Amino acid sequence: MTQMPHDTHFDSTLSLLNDPYRYVSKQSDTYGSDMFRARLLLQDTICMTGTEAAELFYNESHFIRKGAMPGRIQQTLLGVDGVQGLDDEAHKHRKQLFMSLLMNPTDVQDLTGIAEQYWRIYVHRWAYIDRIVLYDEVCEILTRAVCEWAGVPLAEEEVKRRTKELKALFGYAGSVGPKHWWARLARWRATRWAQKLIEQVRADHMIAPEESALRAWALHRDLNGNLLDTHVAATELLNILRPTVAVAVFVTFVAHALHQYPEACQKVAANEDDYVTYFVQEVRRVYPFFPVVAARVRDDFQYKGCPFHKGTRVLLDLYGTNHNAGPWQDPDVFRPERFQEWDGDLFNFIPQGGGNAFNTHRCPGENVAIELMKSAALFLARDLTYTLPEQNLQIDYKRLPALPKSHIILTDVQPHR
Repeated sequence: MTQMPHDTHFDSTLSLLNDPYRYVSKQSDTYGSDMFRARLLLQDTICMTGTEAAELFYNESHFIRKGAMPGRIQQTLLGVDGVQGLDDEAHKHRKQLFMSLLMNPTDVQDLTGIAEQYWRIYVHRWAYIDRIVLYDEVCEILTRAVCEWAGVPLAEEEVKRRTKELKALFGYAGSVGPKHWWARLARWRATRWAQKLIEQVRADHMIAPEESALRAWALHRDLNGNLLDTHVAATELLNILRPTVAVAVFVTFVAHALHQYPEACQKVAANEDDYVTYFVQEVRRVYPFFPVVAARVRDDFQYKGCPFHKGTRVLLDLYGTNHNAGPWQDPDVFRPERFQEWDGDLFNFIPQGGGNAFNTHRCPGENVAIELMKSAALFLARDLTYTLPEQNLQIDYKRLPALPKSHIILTDVQPHR
């Protein structure tokens, strides 16, 4: 039996928190191995990185998701009893509804179109404002857009409050102290709001559009034919709203890349041969979004001669896999053209998880993220004029999710004439 490399520190949680996107890949480089053991959150944990590791991780016969994510992440980012913690038939059954809502090209196009309408409205507002913080503004745009698309009523006086709550679910999920407690309070408030909507639809006190996400989750039934508990239905409705608003992180990186790489910006504006798609994919590959995903070993097995014991937590390195020098030549160089030749491998490019989304835990909203990013890239590159004043554009890798420290400040914003 082969001995897996082992981090000898009593607990390496602080090391992970201090560099969440690069901890696994740095340790892997130190040990010369694509997997190693470490003690994290006082638990024996296997950390893995790379294409082969991703292929193993998404083998459902070896891993389960129940109990894998730390409780503080469930209580903020994901919600308790959501689809991310289900396995086997229960997972497939509930995931199918997410796929029907988020993978239909017409629905994705509708959501993108609504977002574009709000972009135009906001741009005209920005023309009268000296300085805007792009990340905050895009969060608000996407809150409006996804609520309208999902059939969720959103009064004008609610917009900022709901945006703040949804943003806290992913913006402070990895925080400690007051920010973490604010995220938990935001989860409680958002869930209570969503539960009331579910209850109103079920009691026929509110009419939700026929094909809307609100109606779908209000009426969804489990494998036994029972309506979901209202708390669970609310959690899954928020699992539509929250990830869509989180695309604001990617859009902020789109703006950062357009500024950092002027030649790519010119190519996006021209968009010959759908260059914007290559650009967006390279943003998703190069920039940090979510650092790792977690599972637990289903039953004892061996991989490359190393033992994986039942119940052990396993972390897969998303960011490091996207920067792996094996499949990605010069992985830290921003070069969108590389995606002209990408073979579509489901395990070497995993910003939102790996494998086939229809039968694994890969994010079902990936196409939504791509289309919203493409729309934003085209808007920023050719439909606006603006200035990036002096600001701190350094990426804060300690933050979850990582963002430019300035969150991208724009001045002199005008619609392109």
